[in-house]
Amino acid sequence: MGFKKLLASLGAGGASVETVLFEENVVPGGVVQGEVRIQGGSVPQAIQGLTVGLQARVEVEHGDGEAKRDVEFTRVRLGGAFEVQAGAVHTVPFGLEIPWETPVTTFAGQPLHGMDVGVVTELAIARAVDSGDLDPVQVHPLPAQQAILDAFGRLGFRFKSADLEQGVIHGTRQRLPFYQEIEFFAPPQYRGLSQVELSFVADDREMDVVLEMDKKPGLFSEGSDTYRSFTVGLYDFEGTDWAAYLNQWLAEVGGRRNWL
Repeated sequence: MGFKKLLASLGAGGASVETVLFEENVVPGGVVQGEVRIQGGSVPQAIQGLTVGLQARVEVEHGDGEAKRDVEFTRVRLGGAFEVQAGAVHTVPFGLEIPWETPVTTFAGQPLHGMDVGVVTELAIARAVDSGDLDPVQVHPLPAQQAILDAFGRLGFRFKSADLEQGVIHGTRQRLPFYQEIEFFAPPQYRGLSQVELSFVADDREMDVVLEMDKKPGLFSEGSDTYRSFTVGLYDFEGTDWAAYLNQWLAEVGGRRNWL
């Protein structure tokens, strides 16, 4: 997979650039390998800088509602200045580390709609900067994340949607300026519960799992949200029955609040 784009800042006869990912399927904490291929145009050109980074489209709240903007959340400079001769091909390999907090874009073998995450390439020449299109990556859950997602599935929760929100979940190890919310429809046995929103905030050892329970409005006096956060080790999660853990908590909260 890759993209090719004539650099607008160079005008007619300018170079073109193509970014190729050797493997688009990755996990948080992994590395995406690829190369940038610069095809020289009709004249030699001095390249002042070349970078690759990871970019995500994030929802931002403002006074009139919500808007989306592109956020680059990691970047690597690929060497120094160099010159591309007319008609020559200059190839620059790269390995771009995937931050542990990178949002999941693929779940249960299907892409999560609205998760625009990928590699973006930027070329600087003659005091101008030109960015290429987004080259998507497929970010699969870590095994510990998959265990929590599977637990929701075993309890009968159905995937609803996912989005990226600008902001910070307080009390977590979050370092990126945004976080992911994965929403599930609640099954019938939790009759007072409309949906659950799930967020993962991971580092190289463990992750915070944050749940937001949205009670159905209209059944009682008013709708309300209930939150829970717990920590899961990335390498010692298999000793817990997560479906039983989640079910017990949901039952306890539901019983206290007359949800069940």
